[in-house]
Amino acid sequence: MSEEILINVTPQESRVAVVENGVLQEVHIERTRSRGIVGNVYMGRVSRILPGMQAAFIDIGLERAAFLHVSDVRSVGSAAQTRIASGGLNQESDLAAIGEVLHDGQPIVVQVVKDPLGTKGARVTTHITLPARYLVYMPYTKHIGISQKIGDDAERERLRAAVKSAMDEGDEGGYILRTVAEAVSDEELRTDIRYLRRVWLAIQDRIKGAAPCSLLHEDLVLALRAMRDLVRENVEKVRIDSRESYHKAREFAREFIPEVENRIEYYPGERPIFDLYSVEDEIKKALERKVPLKSGGYLIIDQTEAMTTIDVNTGAYVGRKNLEETLFKTNLEATQTIARQLRLRNLGGMIIIDFIDMADSDHKRQVLRALEKAFARDRSKTYMTEMSPLGLVEITRKRIRESLEHVLCEPCPVCRGRSVLKTPQTVCYEIFREILREARQFDADKYLVLASPMVIDLLLDEESTSLVQLQEFIGKSVTLQVESHYNQEQFDVVLL
Repeated sequence: MSEEILINVTPQESRVAVVENGVLQEVHIERTRSRGIVGNVYMGRVSRILPGMQAAFIDIGLERAAFLHVSDVRSVGSAAQTRIASGGLNQESDLAAIGEVLHDGQPIVVQVVKDPLGTKGARVTTHITLPARYLVYMPYTKHIGISQKIGDDAERERLRAAVKSAMDEGDEGGYILRTVAEAVSDEELRTDIRYLRRVWLAIQDRIKGAAPCSLLHEDLVLALRAMRDLVRENVEKVRIDSRESYHKAREFAREFIPEVENRIEYYPGERPIFDLYSVEDEIKKALERKVPLKSGGYLIIDQTEAMTTIDVNTGAYVGRKNLEETLFKTNLEATQTIARQLRLRNLGGMIIIDFIDMADSDHKRQVLRALEKAFARDRSKTYMTEMSPLGLVEITRKRIRESLEHVLCEPCPVCRGRSVLKTPQTVCYEIFREILREARQFDADKYLVLASPMVIDLLLDEESTSLVQLQEFIGKSVTLQVESHYNQEQFDVVLL
């Protein structure tokens, strides 16, 4: 599978597109005014203890306080693990109370593990981790872990031995070898270790004189994070349309991933790089509810704060054999599109897929296996359940950053995210009730109704008889006035 990474950089924002076999799979967006903060390390301050939730709010200098659970407090986690190993039942029941380990006003070094989402503040931990190309450094543990995706036992032992030999005697901390570390040389691992040591020493120096609620370490900008996290063996090209970012990416690659340096290209074309690969069109489509399938079927994707629902429909697809075969083929095709849409839209949390009901149990198994296989290329951790008798599959997908929709859009000020509006007829009847309410409470000479053009037209046409009856009932006249800037639901009744 061929893969290309496109990087579009402007002073206002940076965008990264991952294209596999000519098809857009992922989009990452970072705006200069609202950069993501995952990976940043702060000198925080405990602002509030929440005993009932076994958590605390940590002030890190942002608009909303960050959330720290007791299980993410380093000293507690380490002590709990020791007690569990000696016979405790489980970590949740063995954790100390949050009030025993933290107190109001306490300074504390934390790292952001999840960006603020919606009305929620950032999620933080005291278990600091620093990523490089092949390794993740954990300064407070001695453990050397290896990605489960590296399956060869001999290779796992070689990597573990290589990291141990690269560590100086007395070195503190441990490491996790990332999936991309498979088959890399010992020297490349040493380069990563040297880089991570420098970063951690710099953070320690800043901690000594840091003021409360200050930034100690900031993760790389998006273009360089893409070089670190997204470039793998099957990436043929990294194309960047900013000369400055191109040079920075080459310098970064030269130091940390030299085998990639020659794959980085500067794109000077007049036509925007995202237009060249139809990325802009795909982003627009990724903001729509309806996603067509090649067979004629389609998906309906609804994103809410609680969960995301995906409904699979046959649409115009009628198949060539029988109904069961039609349903099976539609569901099978939907699995590939669903996996791609989750990556493209960066949807996380709880996801419910409503597949079309199938009677054949073997068909159900094949659809589930196809869905699992499609998720195998996803960088975010996913977990899925078996299909329920109603054809529902529950999925959880790790959510770190805001979804594409939340980054690019905001709730409609008219419907406030409901996706529906009251009909003009409904608004007319609300106006009638409001006039009656006002007539019973106040003694006005007449009433003026201000409303949108569609509502006023309806009051003058289909509802004109009802309006006349209302005026006769209250014994007062009602004047209508069009307000072109009012939305369909908006109206005012003015007493004159």
